[in-house]
Amino acid sequence: MDGKLFARIGAIVFVAVAVTATAIEMTRKEEEPAAAFARAAVAVAADPLRAELIRCQRLGEAGPRDPACLSAWAESRERFRAPGARPGVRATPATEVPPTPPDAAGTRSMPDDPIR
Repeated sequence: MDGKLFARIGAIVFVAVAVTATAIEMTRKEEEPAAAFARAAVAVAADPLRAELIRCQRLGEAGPRDPACLSAWAESRERFRAPGARPGVRATPATEVPPTPPDAAGTRSMPDDPIR
């Protein structure tokens, strides 16, 4: 067999696969937006922080100026950073490290500061 025949067979197989994939995609049913909204409503009802974060997202540019949004984002960061924390479980807050007092020159010294 020569190369032209292999090319033609390959093109036919490619077109057959493309037509099959298109037919499958066209027969697929879209998910109802109401069902997606109902699932989101259940998730929001279970987690009030999530509801607040969604509200802040909808505020747009006003979000960073809203004190409630700043508080919600701080809480979200704490949940994310807490070791072993899951969205429904709060870990105990980590102890804060006191700030380093300024040295004689008025700058804060760092123990592992490679610049000094």
